Amino acid sequence: MTALATLALILRMQDASLNVAQRNNACYALRGVASPQVVGNMRAALKDSQVQACAGLNLRAANAVPELKDAISDSDYEVRAIAARLLGSFEKPELLPVIAKAARDPQLIVATNAVEGLSNYRDRELVMPYLLDLAKDGGIVGAAALNRALELAVDEHDPRTVAVARSLLKHPDVSDKLAAMRVLGRLGNSDDLPALLEIIKNDAGEVAGQARGFGFVPAISLSRAAQTTISAIQKRAGASVTP
Repeated sequence: MTALATLALILRMQDASLNVAQRNNACYALRGVASPQVVGNMRAALKDSQVQACAGLNLRAANAVPELKDAISDSDYEVRAIAARLLGSFEKPELLPVIAKAARDPQLIVATNAVEGLSNYRDRELVMPYLLDLAKDGGIVGAAALNRALELAVDEHDPRTVAVARSLLKHPDVSDKLAAMRVLGRLGNSDDLPALLEIIKNDAGEVAGQARGFGFVPAISLSRAAQTTISAIQKRAGASVTP
């Protein structure tokens, strides 16, 4: 692509008088072009809501790690969210602390995108400490991190994941308890039965929905969830316990 053609596409992408499709078509035509001129303009375009998704993918295609690292500290939370997710796709060990920090961003969309970024890492030993550190805090972000940790741990029965789940089972928050039971149903053992039986004993019936993140958790029964978890543990162990 000639310099003149590249410039024409950049200007077309930036032209606010064009419609969204026309601007994104120009942006897409620049995918794979890794010149400083294009990369710099794509970094700037992350702040333009009409083309920011395309610009982010172009930065990924150009392996523009420095620009995405800069974007993860941007004042615009949408820019931070895009950067957090895309940085994880590189699976670079040195980016783990940066993405994990973003997973504690006060803006939930940034934090959840950062967990998605961490979820791109396939090396269990590299990413697991970061996932479990987030998981132990509970909440929406913690549950997402714990779910990914469970995916990585299930074949190995990683004791670190079980330990975090057992800790979350003691949290007062209903969603944290449910996240813990999901793990214990897959990785727990007879040592977990007393705590689960205690939940059944003390359960007062359905728990009303709690305000969490984007909405409310529907009314649920901790007792039924605990019974399901016990059944899963029993099935794996070939044992039986009557609540």
